[in-house]
Amino acid sequence: MEPKHSAALQSDLREYERLKATLAKIGWLSEGYVQDRSGGPGGPSYPWTRKVKGKTVCVALSKEQYEWLKAAIANWRTVQATLRQMQRLSRKVLFTTIPGTQRRKRLNKQTLGLT
Repeated sequence: MEPKHSAALQSDLREYERLKATLAKIGWLSEGYVQDRSGGPGGPSYPWTRKVKGKTVCVALSKEQYEWLKAAIANWRTVQATLRQMQRLSRKVLFTTIPGTQRRKRLNKQTLGLT
């Protein structure tokens, strides 16, 4: 490691640890999409929609199931966003600290997935 990267590297390591702690606090997870269709002529309905083997599947839920799945889906989206940030940081640390191959032209941030 070069000295000029040490402060930035320490910052990246702290950020990575923070992201790991965020994942450790996540509760239940679920994919999909839920809706609150209350106030219709047939009474309230709470559909849960998701993809299974490329097909859209819809399940009717109770109010309690809707509330639970709504939170689980929000958690799933948080996990996905957190993992994307962790991947970006991992690539940044890899390409700034570990020697690579000789290149005629430097790789840009977009190629490395750092943007």
